[in-house]
Amino acid sequence: MPVVVVGNPKPKSRTRAAAALIAEKLGGRPPEAVIDVVDLGAGLLGWGDPEVARAKATVLAADFLVVASPTFKGTYTGLLKLFLDQFGAGELGQKTTFAVMLGGAPTHALAPELTLRPVLVEIGASCPAPSLYLLDSEYDTSADLDTWLELARPYVPEAR
Repeated sequence: MPVVVVGNPKPKSRTRAAAALIAEKLGGRPPEAVIDVVDLGAGLLGWGDPEVARAKATVLAADFLVVASPTFKGTYTGLLKLFLDQFGAGELGQKTTFAVMLGGAPTHALAPELTLRPVLVEIGASCPAPSLYLLDSEYDTSADLDTWLELARPYVPEAR
């Protein structure tokens, strides 16, 4: 089952729509779950919150992950960082993960590779495909998405 994690401070954002679209195109079906991290609220600021624990369990049960964030000052959002900090080093157990970031201009195209991918790898994600950066104004029509999908699809694990 594909699971999407979205770190946009705005609920139901373009980042969420893009990540769900990517997960569906990769897995051939809509994601099993979309975790819009903003919905977890203040529970992210501590440890042991039941909603955060359920979100973590959903992530750990996924066949593969799409983790997405808008580009914020050249990196992923602090909101996403709060959620990712809930995972210990290696806890994802080499789960296949695709890092995705959206931005307003191509100037931050390396942000997902340089900032998001390393933290995902630290918590145990296997990121076999290059990270994806899309302009938020054209995420659903971008030729870059189609090119990237051809690179990424071979790494999608079979559903359990």
